[in-house]
Amino acid sequence: MRFIILILVFLIFSGVSHATELTIGLIPEQNVFKQMKKYKPLGDYIEKKTDVKIKFTILSRYGNIIESFKQRNMDGAFWGSFTGALAIKELGIQPIARPVNPDGNSTYKGYIFVHKYSVIDSVERMRHSIIAFVDKATTAGYVFPVAYLREHGVTDIKSFFKEYYFTGSHDAAIYAVLNKEAEVGCAKNTIFDKLALEDPRVKEDLKVIATSPAVPSNGLAMRNNIATEIKKKLQKVLLEMDGDPEGKKVLEEFGAIKFVETTENDYAPVFDLARKAGIDLKNYNYNNE
Repeated sequence: MRFIILILVFLIFSGVSHATELTIGLIPEQNVFKQMKKYKPLGDYIEKKTDVKIKFTILSRYGNIIESFKQRNMDGAFWGSFTGALAIKELGIQPIARPVNPDGNSTYKGYIFVHKYSVIDSVERMRHSIIAFVDKATTAGYVFPVAYLREHGVTDIKSFFKEYYFTGSHDAAIYAVLNKEAEVGCAKNTIFDKLALEDPRVKEDLKVIATSPAVPSNGLAMRNNIATEIKKKLQKVLLEMDGDPEGKKVLEEFGAIKFVETTENDYAPVFDLARKAGIDLKNYNYNNE
């Protein structure tokens, strides 16, 4: 009896979480209703296969994901490439898996784009224009364009542009340029291409003038003190989905063909872009100004 009590005490105070309900954060890369519609079937599938209840929570904006993750005691999140890189450095989170897109890629790229009738075709021609970023905590929507601008001699966006602002989501940045509310926009190619299928104007009226290196798609990563067996269970379900007829159906709804294993090493291109953008990941003010 004494041995059992000692084991229980050890489990309680060891700092390892053996939760049967996990709260998973989602970043607002699209309209929040679209986000929940996309992820709910995946959560239901994971619950069915693991008996671990999944509760998704959509964050109001990219820049507060680190604070929210800590303050709201989230267990994991589908991190964007940059928020994932930040969380690896600040929180020590452990990447588990990320989806493979229908085009066969488990990565995405950042686009810088303008209206097709725009004379802007280079950084110099962007001078005194209006640019729409997504959020300071996004690779495609801020870090890549800032790195690109710095490589072309622009170190102060405040003085270079007539105006810059943050839209909060990739689709909003795309429509900002489409509707001529901004002259230059930045977004991830997966959202751009998806919207192009839904709205022909995106393909017909916008032109991409710069593309980033490939970075990891939004992947699931967990707190480092979540029990190893739970993390392995989640990873196993995700990696084996494409071999299960029910899993294939859920993947189709999710917009992926399968999940692949993900590690910290996959974020190397993000770390490199941050360096080129002059960003110190350990001391970064990722709240929009």
